[in-house]
Amino acid sequence: MTTIDQIIAEKIGAMYAGDWPVGNLILCVIALLLSALLSGAIGYERETKGSNAGFRTHLLVGIGSCIIMIVSVYGFPAIEGTRRDVARLAAAVVTGVGFLGAGAIMHRNAGITGLTTAATIWVSMAIGLACGSMNFILATGGTILILIVLITLGKFEVYFSKKKDRRLH
Repeated sequence: MTTIDQIIAEKIGAMYAGDWPVGNLILCVIALLLSALLSGAIGYERETKGSNAGFRTHLLVGIGSCIIMIVSVYGFPAIEGTRRDVARLAAAVVTGVGFLGAGAIMHRNAGITGLTTAATIWVSMAIGLACGSMNFILATGGTILILIVLITLGKFEVYFSKKKDRRLH
C-alpha cells in the first residue's frame, strides 16, 4: 500500500534542475522546515506554560531528530550485497531523548513534576523522526493532536484534581 506521503516523496524526489537531481535536497529542506515548525509549536505551548524546557529545547530536539533520520535514510549508501537498517539510528535517538526527558523529571516534596515536559520532549523527537522519514502528514496530524491534548486536557486535569482534593478532605 502506498501512502500519500510516499507519493509526495516520490514526485519531489524525482525532480531535476537540468542534470542535477535536486529532489532529495528539496525533500530534506521541507523535512527540516516542517520539523522546526511543528516541534516549535509544541515548544511554544510549553514556553507559555512556564515549562523548564520551552521553545528552543523542543525546537532543537525536533530538528536534531529530523537530521538524524535524514542521515539514516540518505547518509549511508547501500553497499552491494548488504542490507541497510534505516531504523537503527532512529532507535538510538528514541533512547537518547528518553534520557534527556528523564532529566526533566523532578521529585519535590511529596510529588513529581516535569512528566508532561519529559513527554513533550519525547514527542518532539517523534515529530522530528517522522519529518525526517518524509512522513509529513503523520507529523502534522500528530502535532495537532498533541497540541489539542496539551491545551484542552490540561483544563480538565485541573478540574478533576480539584474535585478529587475535595473528596479527600
